[in-house]
Amino acid sequence: MSLIHNERTKLSATALNGVAIACIVAGFITPLAAASFGVQGPLHVGVPATLLAALGWLGAGLTLHFAARRILGRLEE
Repeated sequence: MSLIHNERTKLSATALNGVAIACIVAGFITPLAAASFGVQGPLHVGVPATLLAALGWLGAGLTLHFAARRILGRLEE
């Protein structure tokens, strides 16, 4: 049973980490890259709001990543 449990645990952690990566790329790296190239989106809300939103997405991604690491702590020997 522990082999199946470990594989399911790793699968769950991998899926959650994938969502974390998507949050960081979509919400943090993309606006940063757009700002560095001078690209403005359809709703240009200004630098402070964009920075705040980007930091929020970064925080969400890091939270999900550490949740995935915590899930891996459930692996059995």
